[in-house]
Amino acid sequence: MRGLAFAAILISMGAWAMRADAQSSPPDRRCGEIVTIDTHRNTKTRYAIAQPKTPSPTGERVALVLLAGGHGHVGLDDKGCAQALRGNSLVRSIPLFNALGFITALVDAPSDHQGDDGLGGFRGSSEHAQDLGHVLADLRARTKAQIWVVGTSRGAISAVNVASSLARPTGPDGLVLTSALMSGQNVARKAWAAQSVFDHPLETIRIPVLIVGHAADTCIRSPAVLMDRVAARTNGLREQVVKVTGGPGGPPATSVDACEARSPHGFIDQESEVATGIARFIRGGKF
Repeated sequence: MRGLAFAAILISMGAWAMRADAQSSPPDRRCGEIVTIDTHRNTKTRYAIAQPKTPSPTGERVALVLLAGGHGHVGLDDKGCAQALRGNSLVRSIPLFNALGFITALVDAPSDHQGDDGLGGFRGSSEHAQDLGHVLADLRARTKAQIWVVGTSRGAISAVNVASSLARPTGPDGLVLTSALMSGQNVARKAWAAQSVFDHPLETIRIPVLIVGHAADTCIRSPAVLMDRVAARTNGLREQVVKVTGGPGGPPATSVDACEARSPHGFIDQESEVATGIARFIRGGKF
């Protein structure tokens, strides 16, 4: 009988603990409002809008279209939260941008590019530029805001694709590239791995352009020494090239491993510094 009584006590304690956990757990968190639009060849593209936590100090409404690197398939769920590429520098920085007064729109890969390669070579296509143009138009209609495109790493290819293909008022109002892919890998198994921002007509870009890299980035595809070449080819209304320094450092060797997000390539532990500098540039100042 004592054993049965002890078991009953344990069950009761377990049930109490479960109730306590349920009461103390935070409510389900929403990361943003999901928007689904029609894109190329009967596909769908989803993006998540997150609103600023405080009004912009300048009173202007600015929305940032965020284009993650890697395969680009962030796997947005119905709560607007990324289920993949959560370590990507732009995904990590969404709360920072919102706290700085910006609307953010995290764009997922279209419905026909959600396999292992994700966007792959599609990043450089005219269809991709048109799809992003549809995102810009939809976001502009919903928010009545200026639209800046921000692309990091391989996402920078997507960013320059749409910025060089579409001029205002249908194109973006400004462009930010961070850790842009400026050097391809011609011996790669997949041809699209050789794509870089230089594959696009950068000279057609006439909006403000900010190019940010890390001096300690040893990723073989984003050498900071090439950033000035990108700026030399664009015809930006305003332009600035920034080399971030400091931080915890990263892999000493120049390699593909150094292209990971939680390294100087992804501005690890310097996200706030980079987000604040981007905000200053967008609002008319220097990084």
